[in-house]
Amino acid sequence: MGAFVLQWRSVRVVFGVGSLDRLSDEVRRLGAERALVLATPGQRRIADEAATVLRSLAAGVYAEAVMHVPIETVRAGRESAARLNADSLIAVGGGSTIGLAKAIALETGLPIVAIPTTYSGSEMTSIYGLTDGGVKKTGRDLRVLPKTVVYDPTLTVSLPPRVSATSGLNAMAHCVEALYTRDLHRVRSHFAALGIRALARSLPIVVEAPANLDARSHALKGAWLAGSALNEATMGIHHRLCHTLGGSFNLPHAEVHAVVLPHATAFNRDAAPEAMRRIAGELDAPDAAQGIYDLAIRLGAPSSLSEIGMRQKDLDRAARLATENPYENPRPVEYEGVRQLLEEAYNGTRPARPS
Repeated sequence: MGAFVLQWRSVRVVFGVGSLDRLSDEVRRLGAERALVLATPGQRRIADEAATVLRSLAAGVYAEAVMHVPIETVRAGRESAARLNADSLIAVGGGSTIGLAKAIALETGLPIVAIPTTYSGSEMTSIYGLTDGGVKKTGRDLRVLPKTVVYDPTLTVSLPPRVSATSGLNAMAHCVEALYTRDLHRVRSHFAALGIRALARSLPIVVEAPANLDARSHALKGAWLAGSALNEATMGIHHRLCHTLGGSFNLPHAEVHAVVLPHATAFNRDAAPEAMRRIAGELDAPDAAQGIYDLAIRLGAPSSLSEIGMRQKDLDRAARLATENPYENPRPVEYEGVRQLLEEAYNGTRPARPS
């Protein structure tokens, strides 16, 4: 894929190999002079690289982001930004880091430049999440939408195959739910379908040949399309379950998405037949849910909740939590159906063939 720069809605997208070199120019475009670079501890090296590119524009590095965006980490990050007199945020990483930047921006109004290093797609949405007291709460606010997103495929080359697979399936979940949301929009549905296609074709190559920059570029394109689609759609049972399992049971975010997606898709199969037809078509599979499951197995992603740390005795509580305040969904979200979905996800069984 070639490099490009475009304005999509209110987000400036800078895409292409070597795009990180343009970071200083993008910060200056915002009128900013003191950018705080955010990252997880494991991505400190890339954060330091970004700070080096920024030179005098870097106010400092805060590499303490963790998954599910606990409120304590947000408060510490906000204090760091205030102490360093930061006027902007650079989020280098995946959903955890971008989520931290969003949570800080929600209170401070600081503009965000996102530099995704995974395929979560969070960088293109105004959706934020916070975990407080073991409960993950989400919301939407334009203040958290990054002003600029810099996609540089070279920054994803070091991703382990499993992380590439699960974060890519996380993005695919955005596309799936965007296709069966009630207020279906032509542009959004087109983006969602293209996102599924890009991810389904690129992720197997990314896993098998991690240094393939063309495949990495197409996977990032899929993430961009996925986030753009989700930003204009409502979330359903899949995201409700993942937020519950992550926030209340501390399961790894991307892995939860990878495990739950085929089962949530099967849950909605009969209630959203047109969406299922489009998903299956982009996967080149006879059935959407089975196609997603088979892709996940091919990618080496986890297939069961049991293998990522869920305890069977907690399934009842998870089903109750997920149905207390359900997101809008094509099929009614009721305890018995959700409990059965969780049981199947816990065991990792392949979704049954449609009747």
